[in-house]
Amino acid sequence: MWNQIYDPLHSSVLSTISAAIPVVTLLVLIASGRVKAHIAAIIAVIVTNLITIFVFTMPVNMSIRASILGIVTGFFPIGWIVLNVIFLYQVTVATGRFELLKRAIGGVTEDRRLQLLLIAFSFGAFFEGASGFGTPVAITGAVLIGLGFSPLAASGLSLIANTAPVAYGALGTPIQGLASVTGLDPYILGAMVGRQLPFFSLIVPFWVVWAFAGWRGMKDVWPAILVTGVSFAIPQFVISNFINPWIVDIGASLISMGALILFLKVWHPRQLWLSPELRGHDESHATMAPAKPLDKTPLTQAQLWSALLPWIIVCVVMLLWGSGWFKTWANSIFTFNYAVPELDKMINKMPPVAAKPTPEGAVFAFTYLSFTGTGMLIAAIISGILMGVGPGKLLVEYGRTIRLCAISLITISAMLAIGTLTRLSGVDATLGLAFAATGVLYPFFGTLLGWLGVALTGSDTSSNILFGNLQKITSEQLGLSPILMAAANSSGGVMGKMIDAQSIVVASTATNWYGHEGTILRFVFWHSIVLACLVGVLVTLQAYVWPFTALVLK
Repeated sequence: MWNQIYDPLHSSVLSTISAAIPVVTLLVLIASGRVKAHIAAIIAVIVTNLITIFVFTMPVNMSIRASILGIVTGFFPIGWIVLNVIFLYQVTVATGRFELLKRAIGGVTEDRRLQLLLIAFSFGAFFEGASGFGTPVAITGAVLIGLGFSPLAASGLSLIANTAPVAYGALGTPIQGLASVTGLDPYILGAMVGRQLPFFSLIVPFWVVWAFAGWRGMKDVWPAILVTGVSFAIPQFVISNFINPWIVDIGASLISMGALILFLKVWHPRQLWLSPELRGHDESHATMAPAKPLDKTPLTQAQLWSALLPWIIVCVVMLLWGSGWFKTWANSIFTFNYAVPELDKMINKMPPVAAKPTPEGAVFAFTYLSFTGTGMLIAAIISGILMGVGPGKLLVEYGRTIRLCAISLITISAMLAIGTLTRLSGVDATLGLAFAATGVLYPFFGTLLGWLGVALTGSDTSSNILFGNLQKITSEQLGLSPILMAAANSSGGVMGKMIDAQSIVVASTATNWYGHEGTILRFVFWHSIVLACLVGVLVTLQAYVWPFTALVLK
């Protein structure tokens, strides 16, 4: 057995700096724009191993095994989702259905700002609720690039929009993960998150349009933005507090899409915004190809259903794949759990991160049938067959998709290697303890701890599992509500989703903008920081200031 050590240098400052080196190395290399993302990720994996072995004294064989586990986990399930989402997109392009979808969306509105609200925010929230794990960014990024948005706009704005729904993604998986490590009721945790995120469900639609079109461009469509935000935020609060945390995103996104489409039948902006590029950004180097003028010929009913068919199939399949009963059934048919030798339950998580020495699991769960990516593959195959694509043509498109995504899959796997290694070595817990030492300011910095967890792991679920119990223990020591701070970990975490390296790679892959991950990171980074700080301010008010304290569940 090896016990995690959280202060290996006997100085909290020096140990924290050492723990930060891997993630700083990764972000600096990517943001520099001089190092390709997959090379940066491989370098960061090597640096992480050096830190865990020589500073945190993790045995060499454990460090290497943890890295390999992360690499495999990076492909299954995360890379598997990305590969099959892009496969579906490629099939719809090859059959001409994507052109019809563009015309269908153009039939709702030609205004780029309103297209962002409909696709990046509302449509993306549906896929976050149905499947999560990179699916919404992959799909909305691909749709936006197909509509003619510049690559930076399509990728960066999809990342920003995919924040407010993340805490309830994949049918409430982050909430369930938080409940599993804290022992708190998932319904209460989901309700508490539902008293934090609706404020940001109102803000984020304004923020996305402002980031795209500037203040004046946002101001001109504020009624539509308000309708989008309110019609999402109110159902988000109601469903999370009075129904359950599992269907929050599904219900809120459908209501939001419906409300916006109905509103646009009676209201139109005074001037259409037709530019597909970000205001204030020179993107002449960024556009992959000149956008074709959108065919404004109204679609027939048959063409409309033909355009929507692949996405309807995806929605149905993703809802099925995300349900608990299906996962239970699928896993009873096919489950292969591989406990990594000399790693699984050979590492103890230690106080104060855990209440007592607790063995860490290191199991690769190959539940192939219940993987979200498998559902996406089945949806793509069904869609292709119904669109008249033969098996041979589907195989050709799949081979083309593998070649297209190969570098991105390597990058994602390397990112997960870093996340897995930092978790098993206790490096991320050292960073977490630094936040926990902030005393009266803990509600603010504890929220940023959730942000850091998602930035490191790429998953709100993983961040909740990683830091959820630490949030509970620290809040109890400081006399704060453990429900408030556990929920804050998830709410703050959603703002880290836009800067985690794996999400950025997913976005660059979906928009065919390879090698520009640093540009995307630089664009979204300050948006992420500011929004995370705003969540921290709200949680601090909920901890200390009336009437916000009245929102805290006991």
